[in-house]
Amino acid sequence: MPHHIALLGDSVFDNRAYTGREPDVVGHLRKILPNPWRASLCAVDGSTTADLEAQLPGVPSDASHVVISLGGNDVLRNSDLLVQPVRSMTGALALFVERVARFETAYRAAIEGALALGRQTTVCTIYNGDLDREQASLARVALTAFNDVILRAAFEHQLAVIDLRLICNEAADYTNQIEPSGRGGRKIAEAVARSTGALGGQLHVSTVFAALC
Repeated sequence: MPHHIALLGDSVFDNRAYTGREPDVVGHLRKILPNPWRASLCAVDGSTTADLEAQLPGVPSDASHVVISLGGNDVLRNSDLLVQPVRSMTGALALFVERVARFETAYRAAIEGALALGRQTTVCTIYNGDLDREQASLARVALTAFNDVILRAAFEHQLAVIDLRLICNEAADYTNQIEPSGRGGRKIAEAVARSTGALGGQLHVSTVFAALC
């Protein structure tokens, strides 16, 4: 059976435009993968959940693993939530309920399309980025609701999860507020390689017990 990882999603993987002379994520991944493992980049910078469907035909026919990082650009499109005037906490939560529900519908449709490929699938959470202190505190709270969608979908489909909030957790992991640097890309590539079983070493793994209907 071939060992071939396809990276789908957004600029978390397609970050070549932001790393300067340093390798991008797929470049790092190709360097650290042992033979006969290979990696292909299908992700496209700027993609949202609605764009994943267009990436699926580009997944190589011999790909054994699909790793998806998606949702960050959907969150950016909803960043106005942080500055919307509201009269109460109830009003603020109501705004989030509506937006997160839309995201959940789109994210689930995207993931189900990817699962139809029949490959071993891993998904990534949305990282916190390198925001200033005031922005970061608010963004972490807001991201929790969107990341909950990703985690619940993953648990329901029994998928592996890379929590990028724990991977890219230092300022040096970013080349600006939201794009991974060469250093961050290396950490992401190592997480991808370990999550797929291509690379050995210590793994920080949690087991989730979920009731199946």
